[in-house]
Parts: sequence; C-alpha cells; structure tokens
Amino acid sequence: GKFRMGSPASEKGRNNNETQHEVILTKPYYMGKHEVTQEQWEIVMGDNKSEKTNKSRLPVTDVSWNDCQEFIKKLNAKTNGGYRLPTEAEWEYACRAGTISAYSYGDSITKNDANYYDGSNTNTKEVCSFKPNAFGLYDMHGNVWEWCEDWFGAYPEKLVTDPKGLAQGESRVLRGGSFFDNGSAARSSDRFYKMPTTRVNYLGFRLAKDL
Repeated sequence: GKFRMGSPASEKGRNNNETQHEVILTKPYYMGKHEVTQEQWEIVMGDNKSEKTNKSRLPVTDVSWNDCQEFIKKLNAKTNGGYRLPTEAEWEYACRAGTISAYSYGDSITKNDANYYDGSNTNTKEVCSFKPNAFGLYDMHGNVWEWCEDWFGAYPEKLVTDPKGLAQGESRVLRGGSFFDNGSAARSSDRFYKMPTTRVNYLGFRLAKDL
C-alpha cells in the first residue's frame, strides 16, 4: 500500500515530529487483531509483569521493548515463526486503515471510541472493548501504548519505501496512546518514545507477522 504518514499542519494536537511524507509498503504482513493479552503472555513466558493482573483479557503491561523481544523469540521457537514487532510505518498504515483523518473514525474522539484519559478513568480495559477500524483491528487508539520495532528519529520529507527508522538510537517508538494520556495522544499520527528498558503500566504491544 501507499499512504501519507504523519499529519498535516492543520491537525489539532499535532506535534512537530509528525512531518507528513509519502510511504510505500511493498511487503504484505499480518497485524495482531488486538494487543497481546496477559493470558497470551503467561502462556509463552510463564509469568506476568503487569501491574493489574485480575483479568486475562487485559493487555499485558509493564513490559519493555527488550521484554517484547524475548517474548517474540520464545513464541517463534514454539510456532512456525515469523512473529515480530511492527515497524512504525506498518503500525500507522494498519491504524489508519485507509483513512486520512486524525483517527481511523474521524477527526474527533469520544469515550465511546477508545480508552483514553479524560479525568475519570485510570486503568486498562479488556481488549476488543471498542469497535474495530476498517481493517478489523481493535484498540489501535488508546488503552496502552504499543512498542514498534524502530528507533525513534526525525521523519524524512520525501517518499520512502519500507522504512525501518534509524539504524541506531537511544529510544524505541511507541504508538497509539493509552488510558493514561489524553485523546490527542491516540491520534493515528501521534508518536511517543521510551528507552528500550522502560517498564511502565501504560506500555504494551501487539504483534506483526511476516506472510
């Protein structure tokens, strides 16, 4: 597919690191229907790092980028392999699902659309609690930030094909917003980053898989 990654200057809540540019993805891939759950994590890893652990359908949290890599390594060893974190470009393409608006369902967000902070809620919600986007993917907006494969860095200003971010860096990319952040952070183009060793109760992930 081909899409415009980033946001236009007119988008409400836009950050300066969202330079809009054309992206072409030439390699098909699967994207997880929802965030990796605590139940899935426990089956593969035999433990649960999540701060809140009373429901198996809650997304796993308190996992670092490095923890995700260990999960993927063990998952691939147990299966036919091919699982990985999505690149930042793959994540945004999947989130947008063909849209050009701030969110996959329009330019505004309500508590009926996603789990984000509005002064009242302070916890994760079970995966698939809200309607999916046009690709059938749940919770691309809100709930927990999702680790991507890429090192965080400035976007290019021209067309790129199958981008994978910087060759090296200090922080890894996170996408999607969370229950801890306001609705603007859940925009399709919003970018966040943390050190790959960071474990926080609003960080999780979803899987991608090579075809």
